[in-house]
Amino acid sequence: MNWIDKLERKFGRYAIHNLMYYVIVLYALGFVVQIVAPEFYTAYLALDPTAIVRGQVWRIVTFVIYPPNTNIFYFLISMYLYYSIGKTLEYQWGAFRFNLYLFTGVLLHVLGAFVCQYVFGVNLGIFFGTYYLNYSLFFAFAATYPDMQFLLFFIIPIKAKWLGVINGIYFGLTIVSGFLVYVLPYTTIVGLMRMGIIVHPAYSVMALLSLGNFLIFFFGMRNMRRFSPKEIHRRRTYTRNVQQGQKSAVTHKCAICGRTEKDGEQLEFRFCSKCNGNYEYCQEHLFTHQHVK
Repeated sequence: MNWIDKLERKFGRYAIHNLMYYVIVLYALGFVVQIVAPEFYTAYLALDPTAIVRGQVWRIVTFVIYPPNTNIFYFLISMYLYYSIGKTLEYQWGAFRFNLYLFTGVLLHVLGAFVCQYVFGVNLGIFFGTYYLNYSLFFAFAATYPDMQFLLFFIIPIKAKWLGVINGIYFGLTIVSGFLVYVLPYTTIVGLMRMGIIVHPAYSVMALLSLGNFLIFFFGMRNMRRFSPKEIHRRRTYTRNVQQGQKSAVTHKCAICGRTEKDGEQLEFRFCSKCNGNYEYCQEHLFTHQHVK
């Protein structure tokens, strides 16, 4: 039993069921804030370590209302996508494990913002919102359901595992390039920036820590395989076959007519002591059969 199993046994009853529903409600609230008063989010709700140190501790939680997109069309698509992903993962893992995964991502996001602020002197928390948090959900989904298909650009079918690989390469470049910024050629740095990758150690740390919940769950836990759809399907099929086998199993069967105790409650069966072997007969054939020698 690993530490997650122990936590689940102790605190599982406190898990929030249907957690993704509440997250979507917060995203909807954040979308309204961004449309009506976008400066309010930055001034009072964003993940700003300096403001948190000064006493605005609510920012540790309120930053999660930042919506994945501020365009109404893409916002609605994102809400449907992330709600489906979250609900599927909760169903697959159970409420406690999904809670633990999401809240661990939030805490690591906060930790990443503090490290960037007080180690590298860069305040990145207010710029990222829930960007990495949403990607950690997608990575978890892609790892759990690698063969699930998405429509890229609403046209091209592509499996979740390949989308995960593509995004993983992108984040890998973000992490590695930031740590190697002082040895990379200038042309390489410019090329990466054209791809949307800002080459800076603070961005590397932010990406690495914010995606830490995925790394912990899928690379640090050996038994996460038991939560894969294939493994769960295998166990359910095995259990169903065993139950069906138990239901179909009979205890007594007549060696002559083949009747069993299921053919009538009044039937009685006996073994013949004169037959060479374990032959059982119903009451009609117990004394009329030919003995097996």
